[in-house]
Amino acid sequence: LFLRITAKRPDGFHELASLFHAIDLGDVIKFSISPSTKRDSLTTNVPGVPVDESNLIIKAFALYRKKTGSNQFYWVHLDKKVPMGAGLGGGSGNAATALWAANELSGRLATEEQLREWAGEIGSDISFFFSTGCAYCTGRGEIVRDVPPPIALSKPFLLVKPVEECPTKDIYKNFVLAEASQASPEGLLAAIQATGKVAPDTCI
Repeated sequence: LFLRITAKRPDGFHELASLFHAIDLGDVIKFSISPSTKRDSLTTNVPGVPVDESNLIIKAFALYRKKTGSNQFYWVHLDKKVPMGAGLGGGSGNAATALWAANELSGRLATEEQLREWAGEIGSDISFFFSTGCAYCTGRGEIVRDVPPPIALSKPFLLVKPVEECPTKDIYKNFVLAEASQASPEGLLAAIQATGKVAPDTCI
């Protein structure tokens, strides 16, 4: 609902403060245990979606095995519905779901809090998808503080997705910090919570 970028970090990432809110748009993913002892398998209905180790779903499985010592591999089919390059967190949501699914199919070797912590190692905003659905996120996005939804869940939203894709890495690379808003993130959060509205002066 807003994104404030506040500093450039020594590790190349940016410090941010953002109010994230889940919506009822998501990909559909089917998981099953693979008989393979060497690799995961990913198929999808959309051309151009990577199905190799660069996909966050495959990265999530590799991370889960590394953290738990599991030797289980998975078969996945991804029915893509969230537009690519839209900044809607489609890939991050899929990675969080893959971590959760791997844990369920492996007998819950990890707690959900552990999954949330591990998620930050493969993507800055993946941890959000272990929240209650609305969260104030700081750090590079991996520090998640659940907040009550400030807007009624029945409120309709209109999403506008231009034809062009906007890869997150390129957006941050070309971001000019000196030209950024100086609005207080906590002030933006308080204003939205107080009014139950996202207005032009709070949607930064």
